[in-house]
Amino acid sequence: MTLVAATAVALSVALAGPALAAPTGGGHDATREALRAAVKDGVPGVTATAKDAHGAWRATEGVGNLRTGEPRSTADRYRVGSITKTFVATVLLQLEAEGTLSLDDTVDEWLPGTVRGNGHDGRKITLRQLLNHTSGIYNYTADEEFGRTYFLKDGFFEHRYDTKKPAELVAIAMTHKPDFAPGTSWSYSNTNYVLAGMVIEKATGRPYGAEIRDRILRPLHLNATSVPGTRVTVPQPSSRAYSKLAETATGPTYDVTRINPSLAYAAGEMISDSADLNRFYRALLGGKLLPQEQLKAMKTTVAIDGAPNLGYGLGLMDLKLSCGVHVWGHGGGIHGSSSQAVTTPDGRHSLAFNFNGDWAGDSEAVIEAEFCGGR
Repeated sequence: MTLVAATAVALSVALAGPALAAPTGGGHDATREALRAAVKDGVPGVTATAKDAHGAWRATEGVGNLRTGEPRSTADRYRVGSITKTFVATVLLQLEAEGTLSLDDTVDEWLPGTVRGNGHDGRKITLRQLLNHTSGIYNYTADEEFGRTYFLKDGFFEHRYDTKKPAELVAIAMTHKPDFAPGTSWSYSNTNYVLAGMVIEKATGRPYGAEIRDRILRPLHLNATSVPGTRVTVPQPSSRAYSKLAETATGPTYDVTRINPSLAYAAGEMISDSADLNRFYRALLGGKLLPQEQLKAMKTTVAIDGAPNLGYGLGLMDLKLSCGVHVWGHGGGIHGSSSQAVTTPDGRHSLAFNFNGDWAGDSEAVIEAEFCGGR
């Protein structure tokens, strides 16, 4: 695994998906077996919650604390990484619906001079291109020095409590050339969503986390969900989070639960639990958060090279499973935590789960099991 691959573990794109009816029936035996397989693969523990016409199903496997052997809880809160992006995109789309901004505005209109250097030009990049990752802006978490500082052992333990300002994260990206000209290709870049968070703050005059709280968390009663800012702890109930802090998936395992998540900002700093994530995506796809025009725009996807079963919309991914079922959602990784949240297009069948280790576990197998296997 290269250093770039190691950094991708921490703040990355993951799975999500598209649209048909899921198979009917009771039981989640296949899903439980997939959770057990993840633990056998090396994940310390996993917590999952599914919601369908039969009600809520909750399960855990493995441990939440390697030292004490305490099991994971179905009520665990955890860092959700890039799932944050769906919340951020939702707020920007709400602001568009209200007439505050347009997704066809350029980045430079809202953040003059911020995207400049080595061929980057915010005058030629739209807000829409930030949200669907067609901007070409370099991904700051792929920077080699950033990776050594925050994702490998020596750097992590020296810098885990550093506060990074969003402008500093963008500045790292500006030291590199763009990946491509705006609108000509697709490449996942956390820098896009750092900029999106900055635009929300410029447009509203408030922290982007306050907008998420007032527009989404409070109306939906997502009481386990938060935007921590610089808070280094995860609220209880929660488990410990573990990482190898290395370029390989072997070697010692380290407790990385405490970290200043400002290094992720609007690209991946949020905390939630499985029940809240299911409720959020069900509400989003059910039209409770966005007008139809904006929801349609959010679900308008671009192709991802090398992944014919995936499409990326505006902070929302479309995954076609082996049985033909489509699910929508997002995944995310950050130190010691790998999470997925997916929902069928009608919002009737949802799944959210978290591994408290960032080096092992087959997330797609869990999703396949829930929506295709044995139901």
